[in-house]
Amino acid sequence: MSTEEAASSTKTVSEDDGMTWWYRWLCKIAGVLGGISCAISGVWNCVTVNPLNIAAGVWMVLNAFVLFLCEVPFCCQFIEFANAVAARADKLRPWQKAFFYCGMALFPVFLSFSITTLFGNAIAFATGVLYGLASLGKKGDAVTYARLQHQKQGDEEKMTGTTDGAADFACSV
Repeated sequence: MSTEEAASSTKTVSEDDGMTWWYRWLCKIAGVLGGISCAISGVWNCVTVNPLNIAAGVWMVLNAFVLFLCEVPFCCQFIEFANAVAARADKLRPWQKAFFYCGMALFPVFLSFSITTLFGNAIAFATGVLYGLASLGKKGDAVTYARLQHQKQGDEEKMTGTTDGAADFACSV
């Protein structure tokens, strides 16, 4: 597969997910900030004698690495497999990224429930929430919604056999 074919297949997948350019950048920035907060809190969490805190801290540093690898692979340019992982992550649908990022962020909190793990994983979890919202799709416009409601109301009237005048008369008697 040539590089042009790979670029075109990646381009079609990213255009089909329904995300606007600014929302895509918002998700990427949230991923970078989530990676930074996970890395700092993870290192801080490792400075203890409790083995569960150390395990949660190591997992948080791993979360930061995965977030950087998937969202901003140019930060990991000296790692040979970074571009391959980033290309594969770009092919994932938004709901898959949401599930993955939220699951990654919740595991250290369940492992060691503390303020450091909560606040350290909050932005990484928010990145997953942003991707989850992107999977819901765009909001419809008011005109289409009003037309749908009017059509639905007409269908209900046909099924019951009443019109607005007959319904008003029946209620007033």
